[in-house]
Amino acid sequence: MSTQDLVPSPVGPVDVEQAEAALVERYPRLVRIAYLVLPPALGRNRRVLTAHALVQRSLPRRRVPGPGVPGPRRAEDAVDPGYAYVRGEVLRQALIAGLPLRRLALPRRAQFPPLLPHVWGLRLFPRVGGADELALDQRLSRLSGPGRAAYVLRGLERQGDPEVLRVLAAAGVEDPAAALAEADALDATDDPAGQAGPGRAGEPDGAPDAPDGTPGPGARAGRSDRVGEQGGPARTGGRRGGGPGVGPGVGPGGPGSATGPGGPGGPARTPGATAGSTAGFAADSAGGSTAGPAGGSTAGSTAGSTPPRRLSGAALLESDEFDPCALQARPTDLMRRRQHARAAFVAVVALVVCGTLLGLPGDGWGRNGAAAPSYARNPAAEAALEPGALKRVDPAVWPGATRQDFSVWPARGGLTGDSALLRRALAVWARPGGSVRSSATPGTPVGPPMGPPQLLFAGRVDAMRVVLFHDGLRAVRYAEPVEGTAGAALDFARTDAADTVGAAALVVSRAAGNVRYLTAPWVRETAVRDLLAPAKEPRRLVRDGDGVTDPVPSPAQSGGCARWNTLQVRDREGVRLLTDLGELAPARLLWGPPAAPEDATRPEAREAWARTACRLTAVWAHGVRSVNAWRFARQPLPGGAGQATWVCTRAETWRGTGSRVLAQFLVPSPEVPAALAARSEGSAACGVRNPRVLAGVLWQAPGGDWFVLAAGSPDFTSLETSGGVKGRSDGPLLTLRAKAGARADLAGTLRDGTRMNALR
Repeated sequence: MSTQDLVPSPVGPVDVEQAEAALVERYPRLVRIAYLVLPPALGRNRRVLTAHALVQRSLPRRRVPGPGVPGPRRAEDAVDPGYAYVRGEVLRQALIAGLPLRRLALPRRAQFPPLLPHVWGLRLFPRVGGADELALDQRLSRLSGPGRAAYVLRGLERQGDPEVLRVLAAAGVEDPAAALAEADALDATDDPAGQAGPGRAGEPDGAPDAPDGTPGPGARAGRSDRVGEQGGPARTGGRRGGGPGVGPGVGPGGPGSATGPGGPGGPARTPGATAGSTAGFAADSAGGSTAGPAGGSTAGSTAGSTPPRRLSGAALLESDEFDPCALQARPTDLMRRRQHARAAFVAVVALVVCGTLLGLPGDGWGRNGAAAPSYARNPAAEAALEPGALKRVDPAVWPGATRQDFSVWPARGGLTGDSALLRRALAVWARPGGSVRSSATPGTPVGPPMGPPQLLFAGRVDAMRVVLFHDGLRAVRYAEPVEGTAGAALDFARTDAADTVGAAALVVSRAAGNVRYLTAPWVRETAVRDLLAPAKEPRRLVRDGDGVTDPVPSPAQSGGCARWNTLQVRDREGVRLLTDLGELAPARLLWGPPAAPEDATRPEAREAWARTACRLTAVWAHGVRSVNAWRFARQPLPGGAGQATWVCTRAETWRGTGSRVLAQFLVPSPEVPAALAARSEGSAACGVRNPRVLAGVLWQAPGGDWFVLAAGSPDFTSLETSGGVKGRSDGPLLTLRAKAGARADLAGTLRDGTRMNALR
């Protein structure tokens, strides 16, 4: 029969209650099936526990659908639908449990030792059987899992071959026919050739049926008849659930009785087949009784008059040897258990000690808010994170200091005495946790301080508690909500070598698109100036007693470029202009040649910045220290369109590298923003080391004509283009006719003869 012709066993729909009733009622039988199918290599103790676990896990979670119209089946194959479903689940899990664990395959639940039931300190195993049971167990161990399942279904469950094939296919067996062939091979060892079959002694198997149609005494039944005793020598005594009973057996001498009269070689009846078996046995051909003096037999022949009979393998499946519900208990290895208990006790003690040491709140390590767990207890590191060791500058120091920078800022704010807040801020600085929002300007280290830092500010600003530190290299801002420490923020900005203007202000708060500044103690006045409105007077900006300004709309947090608010500060040397670029330290705005720039406060500088300010978005959050705009050339436009202006904007960084340079072209109309002609990063152009720049654009005149316009700093003696547009001019200016979309390469010659390419 092909396995492709098999259909699932027609059990019909099964409810959870029906399956539970079948499991409880036939629990011993199901556990025995699981025990027999599981590989003996697991050991008897684990087989017992696993068998119980598999049966207990076989209940469905909901109603299980089945085929609507059952197919034809034999009467002995018909089983309760609930029992059939649970048995199929038990077989499926037992077959999976017998599979080896593979490295790349996903393990299944049944392949692991069961969590429940679980027994501590005892080993459980069924009662010990005889030599026949041991031999059968050894033969079963040589079969595959599907082969054992086929043998159990046919021998223990009395299922015919077609039903065995169906059940195995439903349980997921790939080749049920091969499994049945393994069971046939084991049956052959149980029923060796030449052994007398059930029936009359001296009569061959397959004798003709009786006239009434019943099978003859020598007839052999199908596979389901292999569950009784095999023909052969009788077996004295009996077994639980399948022991020998009384069966017919007629010797060759003729009719008679073991207790009645008869001649030598006359009839005798001996103990017969196992109860419930259809097979008989044959008496010894020499006769089954001792002749009496009158030609009869001695009454009550002894059991020794016939050889012992052996049970078949199928009948042995009912033995106590394979009953996981009738168990014996023995202790585990007591010496090893004692060693394991000692090791477990030592491990628990070590865990308790380590947990206690790590959780000790001494020295404030347990009250660090959003900080991550401590990673070191270096004395210098602990001293740097101690609030009492913070550097605090007296307010009377800065007026007489030889230099004015962050090192002479006094500690200000209403929370400078809050040790708990300062401790949390220092701890988060050293070990920011996963919930901390941290930011740093490019090139700024974010590690803990090398020593006790300087406290600049600690106070409440915009519903936040804010702390500002300075360690000589960086300015650090810590902020946390007034309620709790969830949502703490940590910002780093590099501020080394800051001068009086570079240390004039720090951002202390950002909220709702506004920014507040903490100004230096030497700042006398503060105001807000819109960079896009050069003719408009600045608006006075109020500060509190600690130097914190009122909120100002920040250009770094606005969506467009409708206005660009800058911070205008006045100290004893003049007026400065600072702008927020999304960092902790605002950038200084300058105007003039690279060798001698000045603060962008004069009308000419403000007018130029009004048309180039929106280009500052190119240097947001770039660690910018100052931005200088330099008008390096003026160029007459063709057709009398006026005079254009060329401006080079250079952003210097605190770290010294990564400077960005923008070359911008400004037409005469003041309402038109500057056009970006070229940009470069890391270039020395427009800087102190190389105060030169060359750039060009493709410009359309009001009349519709196109021109290539180029300009260089005053050091250029000639300019030349190649590629799509070719031409040359003496001096730092170049004007050539071109077509729309034309592209050209631009280069120039300096006074010393050096060739220099355009900014790119």
